[in-house]
Amino acid sequence: MIEVFVGDITELEVDAIVNAASRALAGGGGVDGAIHAAAGPELVRASRALGPIETGSAVITPGFRLPARHVIHAVGPIWHGGRQGEAELLERAYETSFERALGAGDVRSIAFPAISAGVYGYPKESAVEIAVRVMRRHEKEFRRIVACAFDERTGTLYRRELSVRPK
Repeated sequence: MIEVFVGDITELEVDAIVNAASRALAGGGGVDGAIHAAAGPELVRASRALGPIETGSAVITPGFRLPARHVIHAVGPIWHGGRQGEAELLERAYETSFERALGAGDVRSIAFPAISAGVYGYPKESAVEIAVRVMRRHEKEFRRIVACAFDERTGTLYRRELSVRPK
């Protein structure tokens, strides 16, 4: 089941949350900064030890002080107009996040922010379309998949995309 939640991803009680991370895995702004602040300094140490990683990749750490047991750090692409393979890299970031979740062995519920659709400038409509397409591919493998939107506009985009029949 895929559901839409508008609010703070750090408060969700799921097995894993996905962090829209930078390649260095060092924390930063936006959802990345919020997750690091909520999880505590242990997350910074754990994630930095795994970085840097390539765009489209993901790694997993404990959730430390978060309600979620795990944090999956996924690196989405910076938007450069769509001519540098951004769509493929974004899709790969979602796919590798699901791979890490399945590899953990105990993740049955997972929440995603809109990867790359914030400070990385990826057009939200296109980012949401890619996210939902990949989420649908993995729907049967998880009890719960949450598309977490920071604002109502993004939540509306997720709800609209989920109402469209898969192609």
